[in-house]
Amino acid sequence: MRGANPAWKVSLAVLSLLLTVFVWTKGLEKSFERPSVTPKLSLHQHEMALLAEPALPSPLRSPLVGGNPPEALRETLRKIPLEEMNDRDRLVLAGLEPLLVERSSVLSRPLKGESFVEVQKALLSSSSEGNISAASLDQLIPVAKDPLLNKVICSALFGDVDKCIDIKTSKNMALRIFLAQVFPFFAVILGVVFLLGQIWRLVRGKGVEWPELTPLPLSLIDMVLLVAGGFVLLGEVIFPTLVVPISQAFTQGIESPLRDSLQVIIGYVAMTIPPLLILRQQLLSLRGIESPPGGWLQWRFVPFNSAFFKALRGWLMVIPLVLLTGWIVNLVVGDQGGSNPLLELVLKSRDPFALILLIITTVVLAPLFEELVFRGVLLPVLAKGVGSFWGIIVSALVFALAHLSVGELAPLFVLGIGLSILRLSSGRLFPCMLMHSLWNGVTFTSLLLLGG
Repeated sequence: MRGANPAWKVSLAVLSLLLTVFVWTKGLEKSFERPSVTPKLSLHQHEMALLAEPALPSPLRSPLVGGNPPEALRETLRKIPLEEMNDRDRLVLAGLEPLLVERSSVLSRPLKGESFVEVQKALLSSSSEGNISAASLDQLIPVAKDPLLNKVICSALFGDVDKCIDIKTSKNMALRIFLAQVFPFFAVILGVVFLLGQIWRLVRGKGVEWPELTPLPLSLIDMVLLVAGGFVLLGEVIFPTLVVPISQAFTQGIESPLRDSLQVIIGYVAMTIPPLLILRQQLLSLRGIESPPGGWLQWRFVPFNSAFFKALRGWLMVIPLVLLTGWIVNLVVGDQGGSNPLLELVLKSRDPFALILLIITTVVLAPLFEELVFRGVLLPVLAKGVGSFWGIIVSALVFALAHLSVGELAPLFVLGIGLSILRLSSGRLFPCMLMHSLWNGVTFTSLLLLGG
């Protein structure tokens, strides 16, 4: 048995907890100021649908891209205030407007860039039937480098959609839409089947008994110091103030998006250092206490196959629940914004090396570190102290709050519950990391497919 916590330790934990509540409250409030990626992602999807439509077989067009992609894109663009639209989007909207008076309204404000001036003149002087030659169109291309703009302007000027189809681009977009929509659909269906099967087994009293819990012999005070003191105050507040200037100096002269990706991975690694050092000290304090088979953290990397299939099954089962939660929240309170800034970076980045750095951060480093803290240490200690049910709930809530996003709070809470149940039901931490990596990896891939 370990002795009682000294007064200084308790006082430090209470202070850390109070400061963390303040930091998280301010962070959640600030998340309202961060834009959601949902509108931008929706716009990308409508643009891809317009390009993909000619290459899709007739039976698949309506399920994958809707009945009228040009009209859907036009209505989506109309929701954006003209003063907030860039030149390219204004030209796309103008090209989709069937009436010259509507085009004139969209293009009434001067364009910011000179390269599109000739395109603007052509649109304002044409009717929906078009009155410009193919030779003249060739002189308008900066638009040729943009498949969507090229197709829309071509269709608006010539009035003949068939002349404006780039079949290679159309096939590429059709494949991306197919992969981005069909794979998640079947994943959700399979996840629902697994969920119903699990519920049926529980109703029949044939649920699998969970293995005996083997938490670290640490106190709840230790957990407050680890999460509030190490993860939040030192890792997210104090340490970054020291690292950011170094990171900016190191990446000076490197162009974005590579610079942004380098700063992200440097910042994330730096953030993990304080809590990992605190955890190391806590583990060193356990010297002399016999650890369970597999060690205190219960990684249990082998057998790999069983860990992977447990992770895959857990991922499938949590998908419909997370999506349902997100849909309900959006239906009740609307899009609250505050998306993870990493999502915006993935959408904008087309630099292969920058994407590799983001993949390493999101698919390897984040799952490794977060599972170590939240499911490897915090959850077992909480489960021992307050019971498995409340341990799952509290650890999942802390996990969701730590991401500082009001819009993603409820879905992340459900994801945290799924990861916690996998940890306790498997008796291993490694499947949780794999499931977390799988979740982030599929999200990352979806953003790449639908990012335009």
